[in-house]
Amino acid sequence: MWVSVALETDAAHADALSDALLAAGAISVSVEDALAGTELETPQFGEPDATGSGPATPLWNESRVVALFDPGEDLIGRIAAAAAAAGIEDLPEIELEDVAEQDWVRLTQAQFDPIKVNQRLWIVPSWHAAPDANAINLILDPGLAFGTGSHPTTFLCLQWLTETLRGGETLLDYGCGSGILGIAAARLGAASVLGVDIDENALIAAGDNAANNDVTIALRHSRDKLDERFDIVVANILTNPLCVLAPLLVGRIAPGGRIALSGVLASQADQVIAAYAPLIALRVGAELDGWVRLEGQQC
Repeated sequence: MWVSVALETDAAHADALSDALLAAGAISVSVEDALAGTELETPQFGEPDATGSGPATPLWNESRVVALFDPGEDLIGRIAAAAAAAGIEDLPEIELEDVAEQDWVRLTQAQFDPIKVNQRLWIVPSWHAAPDANAINLILDPGLAFGTGSHPTTFLCLQWLTETLRGGETLLDYGCGSGILGIAAARLGAASVLGVDIDENALIAAGDNAANNDVTIALRHSRDKLDERFDIVVANILTNPLCVLAPLLVGRIAPGGRIALSGVLASQADQVIAAYAPLIALRVGAELDGWVRLEGQQC
């Protein structure tokens, strides 16, 4: 049996309270929007600000900090001490809820079913049988790196790859995360694939996922030199980095080559299109759940 503990605080104390609860013995802590589910809910996507130094928006001013504890002696006292250590003078109301012991692995796996991209392509967790043996089935489990096919931005890019690739192309997946786009491209017939990422763990995950799908993709850290040109360039990142990377990404497109960008909210599409306008004309190719895919072709 576990105990879930929830307290409300403001953005200025949420991080400190999280750290203090962990120091008090919590095995996990999360910070949520206390107004989630109301018209005052504030979505956050973790996008860095223009300087790249931190999130463009802070934590919610009305934050809900949720911690999971192994029941022990004087739990309320430990929580009160954690709140005081975080600089919270008036102890907020504490919500306690018993959490039954569960098979967490099985419960987590149950949340990830096969994802049908289209008739041609499926994303299948390793613990599931492939729903369509005649389709291309990518074996991919949730992990540390972003990209399982469930997020609209990844889904939009996968759809574009199935529509665009004819076989024999060279492809650059910039910000490759789990490697899902590059792996899909290889399975769809790309002659060669290069995945680039800023995160060493993502590169490791991408290599492992490629091996699990019996394909080979080259992997490179973003700090390393990149001067090749590619028939296809795809980048599923976020708006601010995409704008900063415009010269680099457009410069990697071979003559006649094509580019697809995602990780862009519909409300941000014009911003990205304007950033790329001196280099290449982009258009909105598709939209899903408030996210868009931008597409262009090099002359």
